[in-house]
Amino acid sequence: MSITPPSYSTPAYSKSICVFCGASQYVAPEYFKLSKTCGTVIAQRGYRMVYGGGGIGLMGSTAMAAHDAGGAVLGIIPEFLRDIEDMLDVIEHRVVKDMHTRKQMMYEESDAFIVLPGGVGTLEEAIEILSWMRLHLHAKPMVFVDTDGYWAPLMQLLHHTIETNFSPAWVENHLLYEKSPEAALDLIQSQWENPPAKGEIQISSRLDQL
Repeated sequence: MSITPPSYSTPAYSKSICVFCGASQYVAPEYFKLSKTCGTVIAQRGYRMVYGGGGIGLMGSTAMAAHDAGGAVLGIIPEFLRDIEDMLDVIEHRVVKDMHTRKQMMYEESDAFIVLPGGVGTLEEAIEILSWMRLHLHAKPMVFVDTDGYWAPLMQLLHHTIETNFSPAWVENHLLYEKSPEAALDLIQSQWENPPAKGEIQISSRLDQL
C-alpha cells in the first residue's frame, strides 16, 4: 500500500541515503540538533532521504528538516505504527505489513546509510546491515554519526569482535564513524568512488588448534 499526499511534489535527486535513528521524544536537545543538521545536509547535497516513516523523535525531526530544505523524503512504515509514530502527512510514505518488509524496503530504496543515535531498534537495523555486508550481500556504505561519543562503545565492541577473531580483519575497513553529517556524506561519497576491499566469507575449521 502506498500513500502519496496530493500536494507533495518529489524533487529530483541523485541517490538515496537511509537514516536510522531513534523515535524517542525525551532525549537531549543536542540529538535533535544533530538530526536536523543531517536532514538538511542530505537535502542540500541533492540526495533523497529514506527513513522509517515516523513523525516523532529524531526520525521526525530529520525527515522534516530534509523536507523543509527542499529535499525528497520517503518514509516506510508498518501499518501498526502509523498512529503510534505519528506519520507525517507532508511526506511521501509507503505503508507495509510488518517490520521485516519495512527493513527490506528501506535497504532496497537506499544507496548508503547513516546511523544517528537511537535505541535497540536503531541498533537492530544497523547491525543487520553490517551482517549483510559481512556476508557479501551488499557493498553499500554505512556511517555511524554522533557529536558526543554516543556510538563509541558500540564501535569498541565491533572492533573487539575483530581482535578476538569473531569477525574477519577486513571488516575493519567497513566500520565507519564520523562526528558530523557533513563528514559522513563526504565519507560515503569516497566509499562510492573507491569501495574498500572485502575478504572471503568462508569460515575455516580450526579444531586442530583447540
